[in-house]
Amino acid sequence: MTTPTPTERQPGLAATVALYTAARVALVALITALLMVAGVPFVIALLVALIVALPLSMVLFRGLRARLDSALATARERRSREREALRARLRGDDADVEAPLVASDEPSDREADRGQQ
Repeated sequence: MTTPTPTERQPGLAATVALYTAARVALVALITALLMVAGVPFVIALLVALIVALPLSMVLFRGLRARLDSALATARERRSREREALRARLRGDDADVEAPLVASDEPSDREADRGQQ
């Protein structure tokens, strides 16, 4: 797999998660439908489809999982930079702040902020 150039636009985290989730749900629906055509009752077909779809999706959706991992790593890296920039501004080190301040939605940040109130 090649690394994207800066001009290539990668889909955001939400879009990547939605695509991967939709693919997995579609796989479960397909397996359920195939089992129901074979005469298996719906509930049993759904349970078997859930069990079979997990390992099958690991093989079939390898590219989607890699893209999801990449999107998660990018989001984690961005949040880390923003958190460090905020901490630097709170310390008074305004000289080496690069990232704009954006509110973080990580629970660990909220817990750290509670202790400083």
